[in-house]
Amino acid sequence: MRKIIEQCPSCGGGLVITEVVCGACATQVRSQYEPCAFCRLTPEQLAFARLFIVRRGNLREMEKALGVSYPTVRGKLDEIAACLAEASVAPPTAPALTAPAGGAPPDPRREVLQLIAAGQLSVREGLARLRGQTDTTASTADTEPV
Repeated sequence: MRKIIEQCPSCGGGLVITEVVCGACATQVRSQYEPCAFCRLTPEQLAFARLFIVRRGNLREMEKALGVSYPTVRGKLDEIAACLAEASVAPPTAPALTAPAGGAPPDPRREVLQLIAAGQLSVREGLARLRGQTDTTASTADTEPV
C-alpha cells in the first residue's frame, strides 16, 4: 500500500484529504480528514519505527540490527518522537466558513469558492451555483483540479 502524500508536489503546501471511497461498493464520502501522525513520517523513519516495534523497543537490539551506535539509534528515535509530537498539535488545515465581522451573512460566492477549494463541491457544480443555475447534479467524477 502506498503512503499518502502530505505536501503539494507543485508548491510544497500542505494537502487536505477530502474524499474517501469504498473499494467494494464505490460509496464516496466527502469531508475533511487529517492524516494520521505516522503518515507524516519519511519512508526511512517508518522503516525505523517498524524495526523498533519488531525489536520490542530494545535500543541495544536496534543498534545491532542497524549496525550503528547507541547514540545514533537514540537520535533517530528522538527525531521520530518529535515528528509525532508535532503532528499531534498541527493546526486545522482548512478555514471554517464564518460570517464576516459585523454580523453580515457570508458572501455566497466566497462560500462556493471555499467549498470547491475544500473538495466538497466540484468545479462544475460551483460554476453552476455561481451562474445561478439550480442544477448542481454534476457527477463527482467531473471534478476538475483547482
